[in-house]
Amino acid sequence: MVMLLCEVKPLWAASGAEPYHFGFKKSRGGQLPSIAEEGFMGVMQNNEAIFLGDTNKKELYLTFDNGYENGFTGRILDVLKEKKVPAVFFVTGHYVREQPELLKRMVLEGHLIGNHSWSHPDMTTVSNEQIRQELEKVRQEVARQTPQQTMSYVRPPRGIFNNRVLGVCRENGYTNVFWSIAYRDWEPNRQKGWQFAYSSVVNQLHPGAVILLHSVSSDNTSALGKIIDEARAQGYEFKRLDELKVKVYR
Repeated sequence: MVMLLCEVKPLWAASGAEPYHFGFKKSRGGQLPSIAEEGFMGVMQNNEAIFLGDTNKKELYLTFDNGYENGFTGRILDVLKEKKVPAVFFVTGHYVREQPELLKRMVLEGHLIGNHSWSHPDMTTVSNEQIRQELEKVRQEVARQTPQQTMSYVRPPRGIFNNRVLGVCRENGYTNVFWSIAYRDWEPNRQKGWQFAYSSVVNQLHPGAVILLHSVSSDNTSALGKIIDEARAQGYEFKRLDELKVKVYR
């Protein structure tokens, strides 16, 4: 007698789609970027996730991912304060535990704190309840440590998601935030100088852009002021993410 053993998947896994890894066709020469060929545009649109703001307006939204502190966030905040530019910082549980003073400074200087999950998991591999717990721990700790008592924005860790993940986040009061400008900036040992960071961002500028930068990058820190100045010289205005009212998918 031969017995076949079959893997029994939990209900949350069976009901979710295969994971997507967020990617996009980059902007070049002022042309708009696109996610039309990535296979997930409908999933993002149905869940009202953010990819682009109003592409008819020269507005930019600056976002940072803060998984851990590498000694640069204070300098980044200095630049933002000097230039009067708002940003949103997506933080993990590690950052919340280790950097309470920087968290307070972000809020007191007019920035938003977003949710990047407590332990930075691939959320397509955990249950709905685990996703909720990941988000709630960050929200509660930020509310305990800073004047920001609510949290409205989430960035799925590693840019990995599916319809279930976006839906659970949305059901818990979050808008999922992706990006339309990014470059490989998250490896501290592979920095290439401020000029590389500057060109990587400025060459992708387009109306309604959501810019993703990682705060662990020395290149980003050194280039940030110059990026802001050049964007403004081109007629762009920096807005806080909660001012984004029009979502564009293309």
